[in-house]
Amino acid sequence: MQKRYLLTPGPTPVPTESLLSMAKPIIHHRTPQFKEILKEAVEGLRYVFQAKNDIFIFASSGTGAMESSISNLLSAGDKAIVIRGGKFGERFAEICEAYGVTPVNIDVEWGKPVSPEDIKRALDENKDAKAVYTTLCETSTGVVNDIRAIGEIVAKTDAVLVVDAISGLGSVEFKTDDWKVDIVIAGSQKGLMIPPGLAFVSVSQKAWKLIEASTLPKYYFCYKAAKKSADKDDTPYTPAVSLIIGLVEALKIIKVDTLEGVLARHKRMAQALKAAAGALGLELLAPDAPSDAVTSIKLPETIDGAKLVKTMRDTYGVGIAGGQAQLKGKIIRIASMGFMTQWDIIVAISCLEIVLKQMGHKFDLGSGVKAAEEIFAETKEGASV
Repeated sequence: MQKRYLLTPGPTPVPTESLLSMAKPIIHHRTPQFKEILKEAVEGLRYVFQAKNDIFIFASSGTGAMESSISNLLSAGDKAIVIRGGKFGERFAEICEAYGVTPVNIDVEWGKPVSPEDIKRALDENKDAKAVYTTLCETSTGVVNDIRAIGEIVAKTDAVLVVDAISGLGSVEFKTDDWKVDIVIAGSQKGLMIPPGLAFVSVSQKAWKLIEASTLPKYYFCYKAAKKSADKDDTPYTPAVSLIIGLVEALKIIKVDTLEGVLARHKRMAQALKAAAGALGLELLAPDAPSDAVTSIKLPETIDGAKLVKTMRDTYGVGIAGGQAQLKGKIIRIASMGFMTQWDIIVAISCLEIVLKQMGHKFDLGSGVKAAEEIFAETKEGASV
């Protein structure tokens, strides 16, 4: 028998309340009953987004919402400043190129945050740029960018700020309205604790001006069509009914725990992971701007990262993630967001220690767990999320 633990940076574990709600007999989406569910979901999302803006729900992965932010805002030949500090920042640039939009790329070393001053400089040099695309938490590296500072800079220009908050929303501090973010993109399978399949977009009034002028092709992801339906608590096309029902339950959990409580729990778990890594003689990939959603840990050259991840998952049932692109085999990524508690983190560290020891890494067995337990012993945490 094997019990499985999921600590990947998406998908993340799903609460029992959501699982049970999604197992109930499905209802039709063009009914007053579902409209009330949809309305409740949007109101719950506004709480997590910290936004009063329009919020649309699409049956899609986060990448679909990323694409929608380009096809709805821009026109062929437009310029967009794109922060490329990881796999998902690079994805924004690739989508721009697919639509005939010219990306003005700011390349950032993987593991480092973007400097807001570099964005200001790019805007000064490209006053015709229509948008700035960046990430809140770059999932591939575990870096958090200073969106508050970036928002202040972009707000003083005609450009709009678009933020990929797919792994960051509900995981780290983020305030859409206060930080002057025009388009926020999120997904269901991270801090919002639902299986993959839902994408969310928050749209500011400033962004609507660009939307009205956009000439790029769009149909399923059309914000105008989404708003026309959303104003009537409806969707233009068939929504992912069961996932939205599960989302409502997950949002209830967040409201009960409070957003502040959820973020504090994530921070504590991330601190424990970082302390454990240090105790095991391992370095962080992103020590300057580490995320509370996912911790990226460098591996010694003697350790095969792909084999480590595979052994933890297939032999011991503990799922974590490896590196992507040039970091493949060189780092591991352990999540600390969503439906997780300190006990998930203890299990992950314990398993990591066992596999590292088997692979020949030199350290005192139990030192990582001890370091994490010392963090958790400083505060009281129940089993609820």
